[in-house]
Amino acid sequence: MKTFRTMLKTELKLSLRGVDMFIFAICVPIVVLVILGILYGNQPAYEGAEYTLLEQSFGALATISICAGGVMGLPLVISDYRNKGILKRYKVTPVSPFMILFVQVTIYTLYAVISLLLLYFTATFFFGYQFHGSLAVFLGGYLLIIVSMFSIGMMVGGVAPNTKMAGVISSILYFPMLIFSGATLPYEVMPAALQKIADILPLTQGIKLLKSASLGLPVNNMLVPLIVMCVIAIICIAVSLKCFKWE
Repeated sequence: MKTFRTMLKTELKLSLRGVDMFIFAICVPIVVLVILGILYGNQPAYEGAEYTLLEQSFGALATISICAGGVMGLPLVISDYRNKGILKRYKVTPVSPFMILFVQVTIYTLYAVISLLLLYFTATFFFGYQFHGSLAVFLGGYLLIIVSMFSIGMMVGGVAPNTKMAGVISSILYFPMLIFSGATLPYEVMPAALQKIADILPLTQGIKLLKSASLGLPVNNMLVPLIVMCVIAIICIAVSLKCFKWE
């Protein structure tokens, strides 16, 4: 446990020194929230909607940090450490190389949790946001999305032959999901054609899951997103375990 705490402290300092994750995982969700709050305030998400656009969008905004850490941050760190021989060196030390992977997952989970708390308090105190659903269901869905998105990152970081390729694959996955899944541009204001494209993206299903949980919608609204998230996690974890390269 002492080794874990020491490594976590060191790796967290290195992560914060890079500032990339602080910007994309912490600042971006807050900025998007503030923009939506200022532009739309308490306006309904669409004509006749029961909930405001901010209430509809909260679940989506909560996934931005998860996507940044899991799909962009995690694979780049893993591939970089492998190319530098860090993972290989850990294999001949008393400390398991799995420890550094667990530390990285913990760091990006911390980013996600901090982002979620900041989003909630900012939305509540400045824009009158109200949470209508079950907190337990929401947190369960949030954890599932973390597992699913991080499994994608582990798969990319594990199978990419080098850091450059990991960066290319991560960018191809990350930016379309960030822009078109409903994480930044609200799904409700998208044209119908764009919504059909968004439905293909894995993060869109996660957003639908959190949206239903935060609004207190019926369980059957969550069934398809729940299944999709579970399938993605199972497939990516299986590929990661089979194809992961330490060197």
